[in-house]
Amino acid sequence: MTPEYHREIGIPRVAAIEYPFGRPIGQVNDCEGQRSVLTQTLSILEKAQQPGQVFHLPFTWPEDPKNTAWHPPEISPIVKLFLDEIKKAGKDARK
Repeated sequence: MTPEYHREIGIPRVAAIEYPFGRPIGQVNDCEGQRSVLTQTLSILEKAQQPGQVFHLPFTWPEDPKNTAWHPPEISPIVKLFLDEIKKAGKDARK
């Protein structure tokens, strides 16, 4: 989702996709679409000939990403456990 960043830090091969953060392999409950993304991603292992190569996957998100409802109905247990620390880190970062 950030191919230029990954190339800069030395990731050996990158499968770039223009999907919203939090949905790197596709929409919820779209098993066929997710399988296609994963299959294309794995095929890069065969295509990559040298470190630093970036392959842009041929998928487009079906709606405007800002309209994507990606938040689950309730927060995950790990986020719930660390919520106070997460809020404090965000507050400290904005200072």
